[in-house]
Amino acid sequence: MSNYLSRDISKITTHVLQKMKLKQEKISMLTAYDYSMAKLVDMAGIDVILVGDSAANVMAGYKTTLPITLNEMIYHASSVVRAVDRALVVVDLPFGTYQGNSIEALNSAVRIMKKSGADAVKMEGGSEIIESVDKILSAGIPVMGHLGLMPQSINKYGTYSVRAMEEEESNKLIEDAKLLESHGCFSIVLEKIPASLGQKVSETLKIPIIGIGAGGGVDGQVLVLHDMLGINQDFSPRFLRRYNSLGTEIINSVQHYIKDVKSRDFPNEKEQY
Repeated sequence: MSNYLSRDISKITTHVLQKMKLKQEKISMLTAYDYSMAKLVDMAGIDVILVGDSAANVMAGYKTTLPITLNEMIYHASSVVRAVDRALVVVDLPFGTYQGNSIEALNSAVRIMKKSGADAVKMEGGSEIIESVDKILSAGIPVMGHLGLMPQSINKYGTYSVRAMEEEESNKLIEDAKLLESHGCFSIVLEKIPASLGQKVSETLKIPIIGIGAGGGVDGQVLVLHDMLGINQDFSPRFLRRYNSLGTEIINSVQHYIKDVKSRDFPNEKEQY
């Protein structure tokens, strides 16, 4: 741990992430959506917390990320920010709040920053959203990009399969990544693309590249917290490593509690007044 650049940093900033890339220290990133989990993740020493629109799936049970609203994202982001002392907090701009309208994009980003106190926003897309990126950056709000598989565009793709396998899409991804960097994005997430392409983008760009299913050649990794802890047991893509089986542990604990209540073992004499 003593060799980690980020270990003694009291607050991770976009500048710290840039230094980590230069020093070749990998960046750790996880999602969080509520106060209690965010507090634990921050205490553990994570570098970046993403308040992802994956809250639509994880917290609300929707099949896609599309239904979640700006107000709901602000609620989740505010809960996370109140818990965090050290990690950089990035919030997804939800579907429909920035595509095709740069003024609405700016208003959406400003609302998130003012009402939640987050550090940055994240947006999916390249050249097609660059006006919105420019408008948000012009207000001094840091922007993280997102390329490759873009869940907000799932109805366009029709599948969650690996993206940029063909040369044309691969070349567009590289050009979009360069475009986002040149316009001022501080980092880019690459989702579900070939590892060789992820490494190429990381080596080509100066800003940190965070991968989710983009191989080990990028500058950092992100996973959905509930997936990697085994709370969500229905999602098992190749890129996911489970670090626990909390779903099973929670079920066992609840069943134990039910048994103790039914048998009158709980509460015992020491557990009452």
